[in-house]
Amino acid sequence: MRTTVTRNTRTDAVHNQRHIVTVARAAFAADGLEVPMREIARRAGLGVATLYRHFPSRPDLIGAVLTEQVAVCGAEMQAALADPDPWRALRGTIHRFSEHQVRDRGLNEALFGSHTAAAPFAGQRRAHAQGFERLVERARSAGALRRDLSVEDVRTGLMAISSFRTLPPERATTAVRRLANLLIAGMAATPRG
Repeated sequence: MRTTVTRNTRTDAVHNQRHIVTVARAAFAADGLEVPMREIARRAGLGVATLYRHFPSRPDLIGAVLTEQVAVCGAEMQAALADPDPWRALRGTIHRFSEHQVRDRGLNEALFGSHTAAAPFAGQRRAHAQGFERLVERARSAGALRRDLSVEDVRTGLMAISSFRTLPPERATTAVRRLANLLIAGMAATPRG
């Protein structure tokens, strides 16, 4: 009987921890990393003590959320690098980047800004940037990308896309999508769909 209680307790604890991270991720993505811990507990439908039992401090919770976000971005980059079609891989990466700018604005500000929570992820950000360079070079080698474009040119386009996350979400979604499509059309060696 004790084993069952322990196993159920552990299952509940794991569920609560996952639930807190999911709720915090949505809160941080929409409202930034300054959302109060009490508010996250309220949105999760849990007591503040339960939240602090799993995440004793705000940096602990922020770290868990950012770890998950970085892992998702890393998996997306690996999938893009494994795609045998270089143009589709680059185009898809730009579209996913655009979606993240609108959906995950608070997290992106932390990861790409000067927030102290981003420091542990510097290596992953460098690896992601190197992966992006490989995507651009693969597309150029395949003849899908205009020859006069550099990796920095493409990054400048991504910076323009990221600047739209300051718009209200309802405007940002449409504007970011349009800008991403313009960037992709302007990068193509020949007109593409």
